[in-house]
Amino acid sequence: MSQTAILAKRIAPPLFVFILFIGGWELIVKLADMPPYLLPTPSDIYRAASDNWSNLMVSVRTTTLEALIGFALAVVLGIGIAILLALSKVVERSVYPYAIVLQTIPIIAIAPIIVIWFGAGMNAIVIITFLMTFFPILSNTLIGLNSTEQNMKNLFYLYNATKMQTIWRLRFPAALPYIMAGLKISCSLSFIGAIVGEFIAGIGGGDGGLGYAITVAASRLKTPYLFACGLSSSFLGIGFYLIINALSNRLLKSWHESEMHN
Repeated sequence: MSQTAILAKRIAPPLFVFILFIGGWELIVKLADMPPYLLPTPSDIYRAASDNWSNLMVSVRTTTLEALIGFALAVVLGIGIAILLALSKVVERSVYPYAIVLQTIPIIAIAPIIVIWFGAGMNAIVIITFLMTFFPILSNTLIGLNSTEQNMKNLFYLYNATKMQTIWRLRFPAALPYIMAGLKISCSLSFIGAIVGEFIAGIGGGDGGLGYAITVAASRLKTPYLFACGLSSSFLGIGFYLIINALSNRLLKSWHESEMHN
């Protein structure tokens, strides 16, 4: 079977369900004669997105920038701190519980404090995004580093490898599947964190993100545009996930079973 046929076989079922869902939505709403402010049709949402395209793209760019910066900070600090914890069990037992405590605190509860400390706007939103994406990366990386086969660690020990050599040449490569799993979780959370941050700490005006646009659309009962903003955030999260998934496939497909294709 050719690659084109295989791809068509994979795409056809979800595409059929999508067309059926959109068509049924459009038909049911029109037959029920629902007003657009209550439940818009897909065509209403498309028109709202087209009519406000320039504003929507500004909001998308703002939210994307905030999400990417917060995610990048989470990757650097999450992996870096996990490596430091993996180097010493004493340090891990001393510090890791506080990371768990930080994760269990609802972000809504500490967001006002973040705004007081860092001010409303980009800085606070990035910090909120970072806090939402940090723990899955830290936790998964640490689990991966601690899951290295003991016989391999003993072999490195016999060859007088230092702790850092063992980390970089053995434990970190072995932890890559866990790290990529953490990145897949956090990449979608980054856009959720950015929009939540915009609800709490966002600044309006022409440069407002999707969170601000959603708030304005809801207050003015512009439900079709509200749906357009919500769907845009969903597409951003899906797109970012697909990028991380492709990176995972590239790094792991030659040696790890999770990415090997029969």
